[in-house]
Amino acid sequence: MGGGTYTYVHTPVLLEQTLSLLSPEGENYKDGGFMIDSTLGEGGHSYAFLQRFPDLRIMGLDVDEEIQKRARERLSVFGKRMSFYRGWFTDFYADYPASLPRPDIILFDLGISIFHYECSGRGFSFRSDEALDMRLNPAEGKTAADLVNNLRADELADLFYRFADERFSRRIAQAIEKSRRLSPFTSAKQLADCIYAAVPAPYRFGSIHPATKSFQALRIAVNKETERLENVLDKAFAVLNPGGKMGVITFHSLEDKTVKNYFKQCAKNCICPPEQAVCTCSGKARAALITRKPVSADEKEVAENPPSRSAKLRVLRKL
Repeated sequence: MGGGTYTYVHTPVLLEQTLSLLSPEGENYKDGGFMIDSTLGEGGHSYAFLQRFPDLRIMGLDVDEEIQKRARERLSVFGKRMSFYRGWFTDFYADYPASLPRPDIILFDLGISIFHYECSGRGFSFRSDEALDMRLNPAEGKTAADLVNNLRADELADLFYRFADERFSRRIAQAIEKSRRLSPFTSAKQLADCIYAAVPAPYRFGSIHPATKSFQALRIAVNKETERLENVLDKAFAVLNPGGKMGVITFHSLEDKTVKNYFKQCAKNCICPPEQAVCTCSGKARAALITRKPVSADEKEVAENPPSRSAKLRVLRKL
């Protein structure tokens, strides 16, 4: 597990844009506002919000006990302005604590921390010779090795394509199926080497490692990230204070499509089926879109923080 020499190196993506669009300044929020950082990680976003807005209070959620310990240490300088919840954000919003005020700001940053790649020991990185695990909560669920060793080739191919748009998904899946007949996959490096050998030679020397997308897809599947996102958006919106803002940072097309469609639905006056000629729902918009198009990183941020290249931020305000 985590090494003692690790220091805080994770740089939050779209930080300035997030601080600006979700700012409590100029808002009619009680006592400076209450924010929920739904994906706390090492606390980069929370630290920046607490530092910039001295009256803001934040609760940070994370299912990973080890990384939350690091966040607690880092954010201890803010005292009682910062509080914590350990568990999946889906569980938190499904049973929102009655003791808490309703939030004025909700943030989801759906990427994972550099900590997981560099220090968790769970095989998130294709460069590591670690156990092929990838669970954010090591106490529950199937590991990446379970999926790689037991799913049919067509199921693996669909997984790689759906969650990462991997163009060589079938080729990679067939290579995995062939290799595991000789020896099951147990380490991240073993899988990365198999993928590297499976793809066409020109693809091995592109801008990203050929295993990047497959590893992303496995992580998403292991932690049920897509299902959790689809499940949580409406529950989080339901507890948000009227006038409050919700922002979501996504990292791949399926996530962004889910958020885009949900936000669009919230902002519609009529939710009747499109084939219905006359409105019968008497509906009105539940939210206003603060960002009509997603906010992306500029060239400078991408150069300084490469993971930001695929990040997109969308923000709405509850009416």
